[in-house]
Amino acid sequence: MNRSDLLEGVRGGAIIALSSAPFAVLFGAVAVDNGLSVAEAGLMSAVVYAGASQLVGIELFGQNVAPWLVVLSVFAVNFRHVLYSAAIARFIRHFSPVQKFLTFFLLTDPQFAESVRRGEDGRGVSFIWYLGFGAAIYFPWLFFSVVGAYFGRMIGDPRTLGIDVLLPIYFLGLVLGFRSKPGFYPVVLASVLGSVLGYHFVGSPWHVSIGAVVGIIVAALLPLPASEPEGEPASETEA
Repeated sequence: MNRSDLLEGVRGGAIIALSSAPFAVLFGAVAVDNGLSVAEAGLMSAVVYAGASQLVGIELFGQNVAPWLVVLSVFAVNFRHVLYSAAIARFIRHFSPVQKFLTFFLLTDPQFAESVRRGEDGRGVSFIWYLGFGAAIYFPWLFFSVVGAYFGRMIGDPRTLGIDVLLPIYFLGLVLGFRSKPGFYPVVLASVLGSVLGYHFVGSPWHVSIGAVVGIIVAALLPLPASEPEGEPASETEA
C-alpha cells in the first residue's frame, strides 16, 4: 500500500468534507421534516449517497409524488455521473472489478475533477488515493446527515449563517481549475446559458442535465487541438 497516496487522498477529501458538511446537515433536517426517522435519513445517505439528488428525492417524497417521477427527477440530477464515469474510465483501467465498483459508488463532482486532474498531469490515479479521497468525504457526509436529522430543527436555515455558499464556491473553483484547457470558455458559456434557459422554461432539476448536454454538444462541435489529432487514442495512465 502506498501510504503517501492514501494520506494525500485523505487530506484532499477532508477539505471537501468540510465544505459539504452544511449540506449534509441540511439534508438530515429536511429528511426528518418530510417524515423520515434519524436512522432512515442516515441509511439514505449511506446507500444513495447522491448529495443534491437526495434533497430532490426527499422533497418529492414529502409531496406524495408518483414513485416514477421521483426516480426520473433523481436521474435528471445525477445524469452527469454517467458522463463522469466515461471520462475517468481511461485512468482506472488497471483497477479490478471490485475496485471499479467502489470507484463508481464513491464518484462525486470533486472526486471526478481531482481524478481527471491527476490523470492528465501524469501523477496517475491509484486506487488507494481514490479510496482515501472518497472515504474522507463519504463518512463525514453520513455523520453530518445524522447530526442534521437529530439537531436540524435547532440549527434552522443555514442560509441565515451564510454557510450555504461554501459548496458553490468550491465547485466554481473546480470549474476554473480547467480554464487552461482548449474550448473551456465556449463550453462553459454554453452550459451556463443552457442551464439558465432550462431552469426558466423547464424548471428544476432538469436544468442541470440540460446545461450539461448543451455543453457536451458544443464541446463535440469544437475542433480538436493540434496536440490531439482526431483518431489518436488516449494513453492509459497507470498509478
